[in-house]
Amino acid sequence: MLYGQQRGELRDRFYTVWRKLRERQPLEPMEAMVAEVIQMHPEYHRILDDPQARDRDYPPELGETNPFLHMALHIAIREQLDTDRPPGIRAAHGALRARYPDAHEAEHHMLDCLAESLWQARRSDSAPSEQDYLDCLRRAS
Repeated sequence: MLYGQQRGELRDRFYTVWRKLRERQPLEPMEAMVAEVIQMHPEYHRILDDPQARDRDYPPELGETNPFLHMALHIAIREQLDTDRPPGIRAAHGALRARYPDAHEAEHHMLDCLAESLWQARRSDSAPSEQDYLDCLRRAS
């Protein structure tokens, strides 16, 4: 879902799924995953009710969490778990779930590691290090 999409396209997908949820329309399988993540984050529903929020920036230096990035990272983690990519992520997730029985809390620890890995890759202008990502997950568990 994340790769190859422009910011606006990604955000539009959240708005579309939110509208379909509210209108009780059928969802495609990927939309169902997006809907589950949206439902886990009621604090973002007001943003999804506001079409003008689509183009807003959420600068971290001002202490803001980008709701679209946050939800997209949840979806990326679920896709990683579905494919066990990087290899070993399912085992790391299992260890985190043993420590944090709440699935959402466990995902948030994974999300922190994924965000760090992506930030480091962007900073060094390189591909994310799967090994560093998995090492971070192991430290979190």
